Amino acid sequence: MNLKDKVKNLPMTPGIYLMKDQTGTVIYVGKAKSLKKRVQSYFQNSTAHPQKIKKMVANIDDFEIEHTDTEFEAFLHECRRIKELKPLFNRRMKSHLPYSYIAVKMDGPYRKISIVPEKANEGTLYFGPYTSPIYVKTAIEHLKESFKINCLHPLKGSPCLNYTLGRCNGLCLGGTAVSQYNEIADKFVSLLQGTDLEILEKVEQKMEQASSNYQFEEAAKYRNYIKSLSILLYKENVVQFTEGNKNIAVIEWLDDLTLKLFLIKGHKVIFDEIYRMAEQLAEEIKARILASFHESEHYEPVMIGKAELDEAQIIYSYLNSSNAKFIVIPDKSLDGGCELENAIKELLIRKAEAP
Repeated sequence: MNLKDKVKNLPMTPGIYLMKDQTGTVIYVGKAKSLKKRVQSYFQNSTAHPQKIKKMVANIDDFEIEHTDTEFEAFLHECRRIKELKPLFNRRMKSHLPYSYIAVKMDGPYRKISIVPEKANEGTLYFGPYTSPIYVKTAIEHLKESFKINCLHPLKGSPCLNYTLGRCNGLCLGGTAVSQYNEIADKFVSLLQGTDLEILEKVEQKMEQASSNYQFEEAAKYRNYIKSLSILLYKENVVQFTEGNKNIAVIEWLDDLTLKLFLIKGHKVIFDEIYRMAEQLAEEIKARILASFHESEHYEPVMIGKAELDEAQIIYSYLNSSNAKFIVIPDKSLDGGCELENAIKELLIRKAEAP
């Protein structure tokens, strides 16, 4: 069977596809909500494809598919298969820059904010890991520009070039500028910890002020600052949410009478199974939740590093998507009381379909 005929026979269901070259080596792994539509797209409108896709398609001799019940599972399965197989074109099509952390050195006369590849020192707060050092570098530069804390030689006793250009608050000269600088740095730490959004709010105020004064280029600059800081905040939310090691029960409806239950702990799906609607369904799910999460009580608290980040992001994005309906179950509710029963009944109420 040639490739075009093979594509015609593909199902319109979720899964992953593994593209192979003439030697049978997997050169690319992808995910799809509809396997037929996604794989078919590679063999149509080739002139519209980016050059990297054209090169990959030119090397395809065969492909395999692996079915999943949901798109969420396809995301996770793709992630695992890429790590396992390390296909050539997945590496080429992704910018494999090193992971990075934001380091805020808290001891000393002033806070030192830097980008580092690893956690190393005591007396330093670390945030991350982040998959793109470029985004991190841009966000920190925007923070320094917006709040004029871009000092070239702190506490040297003489003004730096940025001070003369209005980009430094005077940290180079010392005095009250040091406490002002530290206050901004502490607010940045609070932003990343999710406890204080004042940094973002102040940048938004500057953007609105510039816009009201018809300074549209200035407003656009502040809008870019907000975007870069928001990306950092989102990534840090992923890490903190996952490291909370919460007990999470998720359902996704497959059709009117069928659903799939996922139980999640940290960055792992510890249980998944399909259920049909039945009178005792709530009791069945309750029993499964209690059994699975009691077994997981002895798990070590998860710390999100480079190896865990991809799956953590997939789970976090899924929980915040329109497809997922989930509950977070406190440890105290694992005694099986009424609170858990009511939460499960609420979970099983199907969302109303959009008109």
